[in-house]
Amino acid sequence: MAVSGGVAVLTLNRPDRLNVYSRAMGEQLGAAYARCDIDDDVRVVVLTGAGRAFCAGADMQPEADTFRGVAPEFSAQPLSLPAWEVRKPVIAAVNGHAIGIGLTLAMQCDIRYVAETAKLAIPQVRRGMLGDGGSHWTVAHAASRAVAADVLLTGRTFLGDEAVRLGLASASLPADEVLPKALAVAQDIADNCAPLSLAMSKRLLWADVSLPEVVDRETRYHRVVMGSADSREGPRAWVERRPPRWTYGVDADWHRVLAEEDRVRPGEERT
Repeated sequence: MAVSGGVAVLTLNRPDRLNVYSRAMGEQLGAAYARCDIDDDVRVVVLTGAGRAFCAGADMQPEADTFRGVAPEFSAQPLSLPAWEVRKPVIAAVNGHAIGIGLTLAMQCDIRYVAETAKLAIPQVRRGMLGDGGSHWTVAHAASRAVAADVLLTGRTFLGDEAVRLGLASASLPADEVLPKALAVAQDIADNCAPLSLAMSKRLLWADVSLPEVVDRETRYHRVVMGSADSREGPRAWVERRPPRWTYGVDADWHRVLAEEDRVRPGEERT
């Protein structure tokens, strides 16, 4: 993990094997996400792959110990902390092929930039398995249920350009421009966006709740920041044309969010 200017870059680093996923890789990635989540010096996370692939699927070699069979502790979510639970934006720089768990890991991120010629697929139904990592939720919510059915029920392979047309990625670029684009967006967020506001907004985006509940949470979260030092600093920095200096951190001030979430609504009684 490399951190610079508030941006942490996590690299899937098995380029000789096209960064195929192993149990050890999953453990390391989950641990890296956890470190980013609690480190207030990290404001944005970028996930990419070394070499010419992002992640070409699961490592099928026996020594990789990727699949042990269905043990009591088995979960189709392979990471101890998935990207959607990291309280900072996570951007996937899909610099090359993303197959199977490679694509489902990218779909756990908030924003995706993909190589135009990258091969993408969740082909598990063609292997006697099915999509993992919450892909039946992430794909449908990023695009639509129709797109999720197309991708997950056919297991077909498509390219980065089509991923954008399907709504699964924000942009497709030449492979060597994918990581620079992701880093530029990440740096812009890190330099200009309030960390705690980002964390609350991300929590709302990933919440699988009704519209009234979203509005209720938005109201509660506004109580955290309205009238705060950050809500005064943002407009002041904009008027003065300088980078903002935020007061709230994510890990340092998350208790404010939890306290607001736990507040009893008017007319309710705590049971």
